[in-house]
Formats: sequence, C-alpha cells, structure tokens
Amino acid sequence: MKFGIIGNLRKPGLGEVVSRLIGSLKKHSLEFVVDEQIAKLLALQSNVATAKREGCVEQADMVITFGGDGTFLGAARLVGKQAKPILGINLGKLGFLAEAAPQEIEETVDDLVAKRYVIEERLLLSAVTPSLAGKIFHAVNDIVVDKSRSSRVIDLETCIDGKFAATFRADGLIVSTPTGSTAYALSSGGPIVIPTSSVIGITPTSPHTLSGRPLIVPDSSIISVTVKGADEVLLSADGRAEGILKPPVELTIKKAEYPLRLVKRLHRSYFDVLRAKLLWGTDPRKEPA
Repeated sequence: MKFGIIGNLRKPGLGEVVSRLIGSLKKHSLEFVVDEQIAKLLALQSNVATAKREGCVEQADMVITFGGDGTFLGAARLVGKQAKPILGINLGKLGFLAEAAPQEIEETVDDLVAKRYVIEERLLLSAVTPSLAGKIFHAVNDIVVDKSRSSRVIDLETCIDGKFAATFRADGLIVSTPTGSTAYALSSGGPIVIPTSSVIGITPTSPHTLSGRPLIVPDSSIISVTVKGADEVLLSADGRAEGILKPPVELTIKKAEYPLRLVKRLHRSYFDVLRAKLLWGTDPRKEPA
C-alpha cells in the first residue's frame, strides 16, 4: 500500500508530526509520496518521493491529511470520484473528521500495518442549478443557499421527489449529509445523525416562524429548492462559496454517485467522538472527577 501525505502548511507543528509519520512509515518499510510543499518545508532528502498535491492523491492507495476539518474537506474534493480512503490527523481545533491526534501517529501506523481499521463509507451530496449550467457541486457536509448580503429573510420553496413539502421563510436552508449533521446544521438547531445513516437533513437557518423545523428524508430523495423575490442568494458547498446568484434560483440536490471513504480505527466509536468533541451527555454543573 502506498500513502499520499498532504497537509495545511499554516498549521503550527506540521513539520514535526509529518516527520514522525515518515519515520514510522519507513520503520515498517511502507511506500509513501509527500506533497512537494511539505517536502520543501522539511528539507527532505532527494530520495524521498514527492509530488504536487494532486499527484500525491493520484499515486496513493490511501491519503493521509494533516490539519483541521477544512484540510480534510479539501482532500475530499481532490480525491473526488476516485473515492480513495482518507485518514485524518487532527492539527486543528474540533476535528470531527480526523481520526487520530498527533501523539497517536505511531500507534495509528501500527494499526494500519496490522489491519486494525475499517473503511467507512459516507454519503456525499451533489447539487446543480441552471444558473450555473454544466457545473456540479459536491459536499461532504452540506449544500447551503442563503440570503447573501441582504438583511431580509427569503422564501425557499422546497419539494421532495417532485412533491411540494414547504416554503421556508428564513435566512437560508442547509441540506446536509449525516456527516455534516454536526457542522452548520447543528448550530442551526438540526439533529445529530449517525454518520453511516442513509438520510439527508434539511434545516432552515433562523426561520421566521416557529413551524420552520428541521426535516430528515431518505437519501434516495431528490430535493428541489426554488428561491424567488430576493435580491441575490449565495450558494455554497462545505462552506466554500460557489456563486452569488440572481433569483429566481432553482437548485436540485441529491446523493452523489460516489461515496466518501474514511479510515476508522477499531477502538473508537462515534459516540466517543461526540463525548470528546461536544462534551455530549455531560452535566456542566458537576466538577470533573
């Protein structure tokens, strides 16, 4: 197996943790290729295989990312339909998508060698709009349409499989994967969803009425959103702006044709992650033991 190593050059300590990974991979005689920008940062020897970031992904059987969730999302965009498994090492803050901390690098490589891991498939979203003909957006977390720079709420007519569901009067609408349920959707009052669930979430942001509640639909659903009457709307995928559009805007969102594949070690469950990252289920009134 060959590993492609990429990371966020702005993260403090990147050089140290990548060096530790390289040392551990060499110890087990494993092949790897390093992003040439990281290689330059570390002043690696010429006998170490390097490539541009895209080349690291193309050459690798498994991609290892160093950074936060933003770095992981960028790697997922690079991997795309190649659907190569991605292992995240967290150098960020919350790090929901990363599987290991820097201090666990040697242990993680040992697990890879001993095959103490699984490849977990996660649902991706794809979206198209006639306003940006020929362009397909993909998202690990969410597709969002919102009111952009306007101070007024907008009306988002929403249909599921061609059947009218509701018109949400709100600042915007988040269509999220189960993976993205703990991202923007959670901060907007959406539910936490087990990442391997076969569903899609629909969550209005700052709805104008109390009846504007989150909705969960099967991942086989085709979701159509039409925005009229606003000055402009912003379309984004995983927090990345894709376009500021003039209404009427029609957007079609559905499950992507290929999945995201995450490397997950066997000893950690999703509930462990929730408890660690969100202090889920804890009583803030109690002092730690």
